[in-house]
Amino acid sequence: MNTRPKPRGPSRTVEGHFARKRFGQNFLTDQNVIRRIVAAFGPVPGQNVVEIGPGLGALTHELIGSLGRIQVVELDRDLAAALPQRLFGEGELIVHQGDALRFDFRTLAQGPHDLRIIGNLPYNISTPILFHLLEQVDAIADMTFMLQKEVVERMTAEPGTGDYGRLSVMLQYRCEVEWLLDVPPESFSPPPKVDSAVVRLRPHATPRYNKVDEKRLQQLLTAAFNMRRKTLRNALKGQGDPEQFEAAGIDLGLRPEEVDVATWVRLANMPGPENRHE
Repeated sequence: MNTRPKPRGPSRTVEGHFARKRFGQNFLTDQNVIRRIVAAFGPVPGQNVVEIGPGLGALTHELIGSLGRIQVVELDRDLAAALPQRLFGEGELIVHQGDALRFDFRTLAQGPHDLRIIGNLPYNISTPILFHLLEQVDAIADMTFMLQKEVVERMTAEPGTGDYGRLSVMLQYRCEVEWLLDVPPESFSPPPKVDSAVVRLRPHATPRYNKVDEKRLQQLLTAAFNMRRKTLRNALKGQGDPEQFEAAGIDLGLRPEEVDVATWVRLANMPGPENRHE
C-alpha cells in the first residue's frame, strides 16, 4: 500500500511555469478570446492602462502592441521577473511586483479618472479587489475584468431577480456595469471548474444617485440580504424608524431583492438607530 502523501502546490506547468493554486492561477491561452477581450476594451495609444495579474503575458502582449506602453501589477515574483524578457522589444513595460489588494493605484494616475484597468482576476479574491478599487475610483476611467461568471451575474443583476444583492447595489451605485462576453473553461490552462465572463465597469461621470455614507449603505444591505426572504419591515429591524421609512414612501412590504438602487440610497440617507431620539 502506497502511503506517500500526495504532492501539494503546483499542479500543471504552462510554458515552463507551474500554475500555483494559492494564487488562483488559470492562464488564458485562447487567442480568439484574447483578441475579443482587447477589441471590447478598445485600447488607444497614450492611454494609461494598468493590467492586474498579467501572468504569462498573453493579454499583455496584445495590449502593448496597441498601446506601446503598459503598467502591470503582478503578485507572483517569478512571473513578475520573467515578464520583461517575455515581452522584450514589444513596447514599454513597467512591472509593479505586489499584491493588488494592497496596491495604491492612485500612485499610477496622472490625473483624475486617468487609469484604465484590465485583468483576469483570481476568482478567490475578485470581490475584495473590486471593493479595493472602488475606494480609488476617483483615479479610474474604467475597469474590464475576467471573473467567475456567477460573480458577473450578481454584478449585473436587476432588482427582482435571484442574483440581485449587496454586490449588485454597491457596484451599480458607483458604476455602469456591462456584461461583455462569456469565456468557457477550455480557454484557460489549467481549465477552471467554472465558467467565466468579462465585465466592464465605468464609474458614473456625474453622480447618478445622491451621495451616501457607504458604510451605512453596506450596513443596511448586509442586514437585509442576510434575510433576503423577509420583508424590509422584518429584515431592517433595528436599522431605523419604520414610520420614517414609510413616511418617505418606502414600501416595507418589499423583499430586499425587489428594492432598486435609488431606494437603497434613500434608505441609507435616513437616520439610523444611533440618530433616533426616544
